[in-house]
Parts: sequence; C-alpha cells; structure tokens
Amino acid sequence: MAGSMRDLLERDLRAVESRDRQAVLDCFAPDGVLIDPHYPQPRMQGHAQIGAGLDWVFAGMASMRFDIVGFFESADGAGAAAEVESHHQLTGGRRIEFTQTFVVQTRDGLITRMQTYLPYGPPGMAGVVLGLQRLRHRLSRRSRGS
Repeated sequence: MAGSMRDLLERDLRAVESRDRQAVLDCFAPDGVLIDPHYPQPRMQGHAQIGAGLDWVFAGMASMRFDIVGFFESADGAGAAAEVESHHQLTGGRRIEFTQTFVVQTRDGLITRMQTYLPYGPPGMAGVVLGLQRLRHRLSRRSRGS
C-alpha cells in the first residue's frame, strides 16, 4: 500500500463516511488497534473487534463527515496526527459537530494504532471539579465587570 500517511488517513476517513466497512478494515493491519471513547468498547484490536465497532457506529449514524484542518507527520513517516472537524447526523436526525484529533501509527502502509483524542474535559469527579472551577471563574469575571 504505497502512499503518504495523509493519503492513508484520508482513505480511512472517506471509507467511514461512505460506510464501507471492508475499505476501513483494509486500512488497518490485521492486529491493528482502534481506540475511540465514542464506542461501547473504546479499545478494539483486530479486524473482528474493529468491524464490530464499525457496525455499531454505522447503525447509529445517518451521515458522517470528517474535514482535516491540521495534519502533522512524524519525521520517519510512520506516524501522524490530524486535527479533524467532525460533522455527523444521528439516525434520529440530531446533528453533532465537534473537533477531535487522531494519532496514527503505521507499519508497511497499514494502520497499526489509531487513537482519538477529544476536546472534552476529564471524566468523573475531576470533570465535576473542573466544571465548578470554570463556573466560579465566569461568575468572578461577571462580578468584576470583565
């Protein structure tokens, strides 16, 4: 599979958009890993697990679009990071838009590891504390007239 890291990522994202399960799996090494907190099983390894994750995603999405807005390739050409604006519509009609970052590692032109990073705050109690701190900061700014 000749081509650049960006070509490989673009091919993968276009395959997801077109709901082409096999084309997505063709981008991954047989033992490849996909880590994405949006999925019921956030860490999927191998074509069987990744394929099951794709089946779940395709069932819940009416449409998906990924626009790469930033792309950075490692010096050795085997890794990359891409900032992506995601524009999706759920099967019920609700639209969701968010930015996410994909970090990709490859071997022999196939994805061996892809991990999604999201701009959301930390989960659990740390998220609650951070939310309260942000609220306190906003209220403090309002009271000062800023």
